[in-house]
Formats: sequence, structure tokens, C-alpha cells
Amino acid sequence: MIEVRSASKRRGRRVLWQGLTFDVDRGEIVALVGPSGSGKSTLLDCIGHIETFDAGSILIDGVTVGGGGRSARLVRRRHLGYLFQDFGLVPDMTVQANIDIARVPAREHRGTPVRTAAALERVGLAGRATDRAHELSGGEQQRVALARLLVKQPDVILADEPTSALDGTNASMVLDLLDEFAASGAAVVIATHAAEVEARATTTLSLFDPDR
Repeated sequence: MIEVRSASKRRGRRVLWQGLTFDVDRGEIVALVGPSGSGKSTLLDCIGHIETFDAGSILIDGVTVGGGGRSARLVRRRHLGYLFQDFGLVPDMTVQANIDIARVPAREHRGTPVRTAAALERVGLAGRATDRAHELSGGEQQRVALARLLVKQPDVILADEPTSALDGTNASMVLDLLDEFAASGAAVVIATHAAEVEARATTTLSLFDPDR
């Protein structure tokens, strides 16, 4: 599903990684591990086309996603889902509106569309659609982010330290749902320092710190 080939990235004169090549198949959970500064979050951003490689390429479902053409934009819209450490919600928007941001047209959906109410019930937030995101606790905001993934049903999920700000109960919910996404055929990539997250992964990719 994800193919990274000969990828390199610098920060100024500092090399984060170079010649990096790996695949992530459907149903696989890959944990990106390594010390702070080794480029875990940057690699996620490059996979999601928030940043670009200095050299190398990435394909998702056989399409080069770094381009600006229509096919690349469609792949990013249809296939990619994000789970951020800071939750990635718009604070002044309602829960419903934050979820609708990720919704793709029914004609482009790969499965049966999931209603917002059903997604919120699944993550334990039934009846909270009209609440503003800033009114929720951190754990509740991450649950909204999970509901957004349930609605979109992406083929690729990129998660950046998704449990670091959560208590044990909410962290377990995040990991359980990521397991479910993988079991349904999604490719999941998680940047993490947490041993319990790494233990859930099917594959570990270690990024070393070249200055260490």
C-alpha cells in the first residue's frame, strides 16, 4: 500500500535519514521508533505530503503522492487519514463539523458510509455532536479524531504519538481502534516513544540519530 524508495531528508546541515526504503502492506502496523530528533514525525509528514523528501519517492496504492496532479490529490483525499498528538481539531468548530471535514463524497467511498452519530457512539461520545471541540478534554478530543477516521475509513493511517497525552483508558481505546483499522485492511504507521504502542505493531522501523 505504501512504498518508500531511497528517501532522504535534511534539517539544515543535519541528515535525518538517507536512502530509506521500506513498504507498508495492507493490514500492517509499522511503529517508527528512535530518539527525539531522529525524524519520526518528519517521515510521517512526508508520507502524508505535508512535507517533501529531499530525494526519493513515495507511492500510495501505486500512485506517486508527491505530485500536484489530479490523481495524486485524489489519492491523498481518499486514502489518507491522520491521528495527531495535538488531536488536529478546530477548537471553535463543533464535533460534527470537525468530523465532516474528513468526510469524502459517497461516490468515492470504499465501503459503507458511517454516520457521525454511529461513529461517536463507537468512541463513547454519543450525543456530543454539537459540543465545541475546545469544550472537550484531551481524551475526548482524541476520541473525536478517532470518530473522524471511522467516518472516512482511510486505507492509510498516519499517527504521530497518538497516546502520549492520554490516560491508560483512552490510550487503550486508540490502540484498539488502530488494531481494528489494520484488521480491516488499512496500512497504519505510528511514530512513537511508547513501549506499549511498539508492542502492538507488526513491524518496527528504527530511525537512528546520526548525531548520537
